[in-house]
Order: sequence, then C-alpha cells, then structure tokens
Amino acid sequence: MQELEEHIANLARVVDDLSDVVARQETEIGQLKRRVALLLQREAERESDSSGAAAFGDERPPHY
Repeated sequence: MQELEEHIANLARVVDDLSDVVARQETEIGQLKRRVALLLQREAERESDSSGAAAFGDERPPHY
C-alpha cells in the first residue's frame, strides 16, 4: 500500500510540473503570435509605402 501511495504522489507531482510547463508555453506562444502579427503588419505597411518599387529580394543581381 505504501508503494502505491508513493507512486501516486510521484505521478501527481509530475502532472503538476507538466501543467506548469504547458501554461508557460501557452503564454510564450501567445507572445510569439503577437510579435509575428506585428511584424506582418509592419511588412505590409513597408510594402505599401514603397509606392510600387520592387523590393530588393525581388530584384535580379547585377551580374545577370
């Protein structure tokens, strides 16, 4: 009986630890999503401000 109680206590501790990890990851994922959304918004604004000029990544290198 003692062994089962120890095993259950250990499992409960592991579940609590995993719950903390998941909660921390959820917070971090939310922050990362907001950052990506902000970067996408900034990029869209930058593209609209470029007044139709090609972005450097779309231009052919000068040796072509």
